[in-house]
Amino acid sequence: MKTVAVISRKGGAGKSTVAVNLAAALRERGLRAVLADADPLRSSSEALRAHSLSVVETSAAKLFALVTASSRSGCDVLVIDTPASPEADIVSAIKVADLCLVVTRPTYLDLAAGLKTIDLLRQLRAPGLIVLNQCASPRRGQEARVVSGTLETLRFAGLPVSGVALRVRQAYQMALSQGLGVVEWEPAGQAASETRDLTELVLERLEDGRQAWRPANDVARPGGLGAAQS
Repeated sequence: MKTVAVISRKGGAGKSTVAVNLAAALRERGLRAVLADADPLRSSSEALRAHSLSVVETSAAKLFALVTASSRSGCDVLVIDTPASPEADIVSAIKVADLCLVVTRPTYLDLAAGLKTIDLLRQLRAPGLIVLNQCASPRRGQEARVVSGTLETLRFAGLPVSGVALRVRQAYQMALSQGLGVVEWEPAGQAASETRDLTELVLERLEDGRQAWRPANDVARPGGLGAAQS
């Protein structure tokens, strides 16, 4: 079994939306995915209250036991929707994760919070991947200045940036309002496509098991941003 912690220390970054849609896309691929809602706000649990996807309300203190129980029950991937604070609870999630997804929007305040999370992963030598969320769509093949500026800053963060950006799309909120992931609500839509692409990337990194930390000039460049996503 593999465990993915979805992390954001800034409210509104879309952490829970990413966690819900990742879990739904994993299930679509035939994997047994369990979504662990460790966020006291219980956004994931509320969104999926009527869903057949396995959702467990938990806390940071119970994560180690939950990972053990999930593995024994035959779970393939445990997705943790982490709390935004306190730091000790975030650390608990990082320590049980095989991969940490750092979710950030391309804004100054989100980036500042994201860099603090990246520094925490660096201290713990934890494997991670930065996921840009709620990005404006490119115009004439060019990313918006705020997106390209964020990418330039993250280039020196020392953590790989996902080549798949999640764009601003109504489908994410429409799907959640129906208690669904976008791959279920609009299977042929662009939101579903980018969610599947991100899910494939996550699975590749989980299978690969490479160390996330590398010299700053060797950070994985986000080839799917501003071009065809991969």
